[in-house]
Amino acid sequence: MHNFQSNYDKILKVLKELDLKMDYLHQIRTPKLRDKELIAVDLISEYMSIDSECQLF
Repeated sequence: MHNFQSNYDKILKVLKELDLKMDYLHQIRTPKLRDKELIAVDLISEYMSIDSECQLF
């Protein structure tokens, strides 16, 4: 997948440097991914031109 994990780690590192807050909304249940992690996955999938979830996962 052309270094999806390494790109994800780089983007997540930059997002963490921008803001210390990891979750923006309080949720009762505990989500599997934090807000910044979801943003990083979305940015990487757009960058790598992955259009569908089937191609991503």
